[in-house]
Amino acid sequence: MKTCHKLLTLCLPIALVLSACQNKQVESVPTVVDNFIDVYQSINTNDLKTHIKILASDEFEGRLPTTVGEQKTLDYLLNEFKQLGYQPGNGDSYLQPVELIEMTANPNMTMTIGKNNFVYKESMMASTSREQAKVELKNSELVFVGYGVNAPEYDWNDYQGLDVKGKTVVILVNDPGFENPQGGKFEGKAMTYYGRWTYKYEEASRQGAQAAIIVHETKPASYGWSVVANSWSGPQYGLVSKNANADRVAVEGWLTTEAAQKVFTDAGLNFAEEKAKAIAAPYSKKLGLDVSVTVNNSFKKSISNNVIATLPGTEKPDEHIIFTAHWDHLGKDESKEGDQIYNGAHDNATGTAAALVMAKAYSELNIKPKRSTTFLIVTAEEQGLLGSKYYSEHPIIPLDKTVANINMDAMNILGKTKDVAVVGMGKSELENYLEKAAKRQGRYLVQESRPEAGGYYRSDHFSFAKQGVPALYAEGGDVPIDEATAKYRKRTNVIVRGCYHQVCDQFRENWDLSGIQQDVQLLFEVGYDLVTSDDWPKWKATSEFQRK
Repeated sequence: MKTCHKLLTLCLPIALVLSACQNKQVESVPTVVDNFIDVYQSINTNDLKTHIKILASDEFEGRLPTTVGEQKTLDYLLNEFKQLGYQPGNGDSYLQPVELIEMTANPNMTMTIGKNNFVYKESMMASTSREQAKVELKNSELVFVGYGVNAPEYDWNDYQGLDVKGKTVVILVNDPGFENPQGGKFEGKAMTYYGRWTYKYEEASRQGAQAAIIVHETKPASYGWSVVANSWSGPQYGLVSKNANADRVAVEGWLTTEAAQKVFTDAGLNFAEEKAKAIAAPYSKKLGLDVSVTVNNSFKKSISNNVIATLPGTEKPDEHIIFTAHWDHLGKDESKEGDQIYNGAHDNATGTAAALVMAKAYSELNIKPKRSTTFLIVTAEEQGLLGSKYYSEHPIIPLDKTVANINMDAMNILGKTKDVAVVGMGKSELENYLEKAAKRQGRYLVQESRPEAGGYYRSDHFSFAKQGVPALYAEGGDVPIDEATAKYRKRTNVIVRGCYHQVCDQFRENWDLSGIQQDVQLLFEVGYDLVTSDDWPKWKATSEFQRK
């Protein structure tokens, strides 16, 4: 098998690969022809450890965009790529500037619907993506639009025959498949993009609505109200747009379940009954009520940077495989006593370190791949995938020349696993390459443990998927390779979960990085098979993403 893989670089037809594996004459081909296996095996935990410790050190101050921590991070990344022989990916520069806007809504607001006044953070949230100091809804007509989904491939349109221009739409969270998994629509319990809050605001904007309010429910959202209240309050980051986001709904809001029930009762309706109708089929209903709220905003603009570096292909340098990771984290909070730095060791010094180790591996191949290998280390993921979103909307490499995207985020620090968890399983043919690489390691593919949480739509690969580029996100699964790893995993997992987005997300010397090593080797092979071939992986027919 070792020599057989080397022959792939010599362009043997795929149909001959299996027979070649059994041919002793073929097996005698000198190993110097292609050192894939040697490079594969050279991927090691020591290199990973070095990068993680440096990137997650206090010196980098939590790697918050537009701070001293960003500059230190950029300096480190650029130095590494230069030493590995990678060329600047953006003309003569390794950087792609990303203009960010920070907007903070004044929390002193109430939302009035009918006879009810709902309080900020307690029962409602409201903000705006528009670059305006003041946005006002005044007696805006409320229309319930079910799940707010317009999905032709699922024969589902909650907006069919409905004019919501200048009105406020009320929307259920998740998609109809979650609570009707046997209904044959969408992907059952597994969330599609139509279930994400981001989509719901986008679609409401496309429909011309003045505002959009999502009803929060813990199970279909996969998180409690406190996550909404904490995440949507305080500074919110976005991308600067030419039209100041004038094409977005004026107000983007949330209501608690209890608040929504009051609204429907005032409208002479039962929330549970209306929801049941929306689950069964596309549905809308005028509520006969108006909503009013004023959002006062302060905002400022700043510049951050994506890092892009390329190893040019030998035959088709204009065709690229793009590996992504995000370099940013949450910075530091000087109001805290004691430790103030959000080091972000797991999220995402591990993914950034994995990208650097993988970049080193590609640079050490004896036979350089025919296609280009590009590493895009993006900013502002923690603020809403903003760096990757900006890149996908302003691509340096044309999207029709981007063969695939492979993403690395919060890598497996829990030790080696027998399984590989595919986030968003069943979406593209990239899983065929992943399955082949997993077999080399004696592993097998499984669906992520909680597909209803919509993990596929929460990391940087998603920005590529939205533009039609097949994108893969896979990580170590839940089945430890042996009993010792199982015991270590049980101890460590408690810390990992408790330290998510906390100052205790720090590098620990007792971390078992062999799981990251295993996954870097896995994804290295997936990328290798693509940069050395002419294949163009496709989306599965049931995917909500297709090449544009």
